[in-house]
Amino acid sequence: METRVNEEIKKIIMTELPRLMKSDPDIRTFILDATRERYADKTETERRIDRILDELKKDREARDKKWEAQEKKWEENQKVINEMLVSIKAVDRRIDSTIGALGARWGLQTEGAFRDGLKAILEESFGVKVERYEDYDHDGGVFGRPDQVELDVIIHDRTLILCEIKSSISKSEIYTFWRKKDFYENRHGRKANRVIVISPMVDDSAMAVAKDLGVEVYGYAGDVRI
Repeated sequence: METRVNEEIKKIIMTELPRLMKSDPDIRTFILDATRERYADKTETERRIDRILDELKKDREARDKKWEAQEKKWEENQKVINEMLVSIKAVDRRIDSTIGALGARWGLQTEGAFRDGLKAILEESFGVKVERYEDYDHDGGVFGRPDQVELDVIIHDRTLILCEIKSSISKSEIYTFWRKKDFYENRHGRKANRVIVISPMVDDSAMAVAKDLGVEVYGYAGDVRI
């Protein structure tokens, strides 16, 4: 019986309470006071929201300062890196210049070694005469201006062989050698029986030009056949 009564009262309260809270200020105040501990009022809610917004603002400002510091550090690092790259490029240029100078010196020494080797092999093994020919081209037909002309000349039983010995040879150098050959023939009124290049490094385009001109190419002095 008591349970039934309680249910009826509960039903009446749930039905009438919303209407009473709208129409009766005392009832509304009573309900709000009774539930205040569980629910923050408007002022407290606004204070909480303000605190949250203030914390978010401070957090954003801290992040902005952190990003600014990192950006400044990044710019400083980039400056250091750029300075290092400039230094590395300068070192590379010095190294390239040094290697180029050493390569040129090594090339001259190698050519001299080839020339001495060729002279020894041909003179001792084949009984031929090998001499270094030097003359001055006053008309500039060989190099485009007056300059010294040098050739290796091999003479064997009246056979004249003109030779160019280099550590490496390019297409343009083949043409230069051919003009040296023409200079020698015109100066001495004698045609070369053979025209030879001895070099361990011959560019593909140089090889093609040599073939067209009829220049024999050998990679080592010992390969030359008299």
